[in-house]
Amino acid sequence: MADGFAFRVEATDPGSRARVGRLTTPHGDIETPAFMPVGTAGTVKGVLPEQVRAAGYGLVLANTYHLALRPGVEVVARHGGLHRFMNWDGAILTDSGGFQVFSLGRGIGEGRGGKAPRVTEQGVVFRSHVDGARVEFTPEGVVAMQEALGSDIAMVLDVCPPSTAGRDEIERAMDLTTRWAQRAMAARSRPDQALFGIVQGGLDLDLRRRHAGEVTALPFEGFAIGGLSVGEPLERRIPVVEATASWLPEDRPRYLMGVGTPQDLIQAALAGVDLADCVFPTRAGRNGLLFTSAGRVAIRNAAHREDLSPADPACDCPTCRSYTRAYLRHLTLSNEILACVLNTLHNLHFFSRLMARVRAAIRAGTLRDLAAEVEHVYPVGEAESPGGSHDA
Repeated sequence: MADGFAFRVEATDPGSRARVGRLTTPHGDIETPAFMPVGTAGTVKGVLPEQVRAAGYGLVLANTYHLALRPGVEVVARHGGLHRFMNWDGAILTDSGGFQVFSLGRGIGEGRGGKAPRVTEQGVVFRSHVDGARVEFTPEGVVAMQEALGSDIAMVLDVCPPSTAGRDEIERAMDLTTRWAQRAMAARSRPDQALFGIVQGGLDLDLRRRHAGEVTALPFEGFAIGGLSVGEPLERRIPVVEATASWLPEDRPRYLMGVGTPQDLIQAALAGVDLADCVFPTRAGRNGLLFTSAGRVAIRNAAHREDLSPADPACDCPTCRSYTRAYLRHLTLSNEILACVLNTLHNLHFFSRLMARVRAAIRAGTLRDLAAEVEHVYPVGEAESPGGSHDA
């Protein structure tokens, strides 16, 4: 284990694989299962770090790909690391950028000239979406960048094919990810930073099991389930998450990458997942979609034009304590920056409270009851997570 890093399971749910844990990092303890807000470029869009803290979060995600391109890892390092750069006193997990790099070849954030990345045994070469410059990521280089950023948890560079890719493509991605993981482990030098491995394998359980065995053979402090929430329906994702989580060590945190609807998070917890992240809650807030105890609220709708009630009468967040639906609608339709602030702040509070309820239900042995309640309000497939950790 890295210095200052530990994980222990404190309670389990008799009706599922769910567990409550405590993740210790150099920047504080995090109760799990936990949701990580995404701060792609060193900020959770629209809100201050202290507001994220006040909403109940102790761990956020930032992205190595974006920070490396702008402002540059060396700039962040001169500030003393990412914590000081973004004025965040909690823990930080940095994604390796693998998903973002390989998204360039799928039309997501396509680089200048639209060229797909070139993958070799050494690493991956791509064009920056910022200025078109040639950039190379290697397993060793990505570890070095994250060590310079000073995050509490770093991720290995992986090859991230679509979950629906052909078996041959997925197997090649798995094999290369394993070799890159071995190189990343050999390259690490910072004793106070945890390093997580990533399990790929698409929707094929045999491939997932095989890759889980390869990755867990390495002494990582935690393990992630990657390559999901990239277009497959929830009903196909759930069996893969359940099986893959069961093949990961009991004494290490399990991280499901890129999921973030209420139903996603409940199902992940039932499978024994400890950490999750997604851009969806904050991106939805900026687009006028609010999560409430009674379901989704599209605040732009005309029905809210003269509604003097809060977004969620059951919510005690600053937005719901002080502002009406009519005002939030007005701000959103007027493209006022305050709309992004207030809507995002509310969604952050909603997801923080949801995860607190998940942890309480696990301790009480009632998580399946909570799952049924959430599914009634947020039916499966109603609002799929967009996947990934690029909150642009």
